[in-house]
Amino acid sequence: MLDIAKLVRQMPEIGQQMQKDAQAGLKRLEIAQKLFLQANQEQDKLIQAQEIWGDRMIFTPGIPIESLDTAIEIPEAPSSHSVFSSDGSQIAPSHHEIIYCYLINIGRIMLHYGQNLHPLLDSIPEIYYKTEDLYSAKKWGIRTEEWMGYHRTMKEVQILTEMACTWVNPPGAHFNIPNLAMTDGSLTYWFLDTLPTDAKEEILNPIIESLQQLQASKIPIVGYISASRSIDAISFLRLMACPYEVPHCTNFCSMDNEKNPCQKMEPLRDTSLWQQILQPRQRSAIFRSNSRILDCYPESQKTHFCYLHGGAEVARVEFPQWVAEDSELLNQALSITLTQIDKGFGYPVALAEAHNLAVVKGGDRTQFFSLIEEQMLRYGVKNVAVSYKEARKRGSIA
Repeated sequence: MLDIAKLVRQMPEIGQQMQKDAQAGLKRLEIAQKLFLQANQEQDKLIQAQEIWGDRMIFTPGIPIESLDTAIEIPEAPSSHSVFSSDGSQIAPSHHEIIYCYLINIGRIMLHYGQNLHPLLDSIPEIYYKTEDLYSAKKWGIRTEEWMGYHRTMKEVQILTEMACTWVNPPGAHFNIPNLAMTDGSLTYWFLDTLPTDAKEEILNPIIESLQQLQASKIPIVGYISASRSIDAISFLRLMACPYEVPHCTNFCSMDNEKNPCQKMEPLRDTSLWQQILQPRQRSAIFRSNSRILDCYPESQKTHFCYLHGGAEVARVEFPQWVAEDSELLNQALSITLTQIDKGFGYPVALAEAHNLAVVKGGDRTQFFSLIEEQMLRYGVKNVAVSYKEARKRGSIA
């Protein structure tokens, strides 16, 4: 139980610290704005320096492929368009439950505007209980709970692709209606980078295949990141802040970033900078991501991104290279994204609804294990019960 009285006594200190942080943040923002103006004049030189010295730098900047000061107003979305989205949730495996298994639930959304068509709002649950499902990743030293998360990410993309391509591909029907596939979060699956090659390929290859199917069907996909903590653009400004002739970090600088002269803006986020630059309904310059995991992507699927001012916030919007290179598809994707933000009062409605369909609530979890218990008893399995620890927690008198 949380003791509110004791908690209240800590609040003044938190308020004072937040005030100090806000004042320091304003100073860092001023520095970033000055470096931004300088970097805009030296952009080609900075990009060349990154290309030459990138492998000896201790940070990974995003690389602008347009003028750094680009601020383009996004046109209104066509009145008739379709939006596809998916999101996932899970019941994690627990040795304290009646059976060691896990469940992945993918919520999927298909919304049609200006077409007099019914939407699709449902979820697809799948139980994983076989030995190969639960223990196959242990040969790579990956815990079952961790592997479940990777598998969920893969299923989200696969189900999104299957839904979108099935709708768009039938001849003569909906192909000419502008559309967009949306997912919550990054299209750069950087968390896979540390996995062994075989494990990485088992998750990443199906994702890449799905992205290629979307490309073949000309369905643009975006990864929408609200409250982004990314610093790719700020890291590009670090090239401008570098006081040395070349950004050879391993020679001139410490691995402890706080001691480096280019770290005057830490921990400022990209969104704080673009909030000062962009007007509502404008996008920033497009950047190419340089995350190491992208070396495993085909060239056309490598992640690009921009920042989009949706009115309530500046969000990071990611998309594959083939979308970035097609101005018509890019405008289609961003205009529909803005429409979704408007309809969702600050956050894309398709993403919010996909999440709501995916989430597994406490009552769902109870019913799930009740169904399993019923089946186990039906087939003569004895001693069906949770662990003593779990039983005691559920019966606590506190």
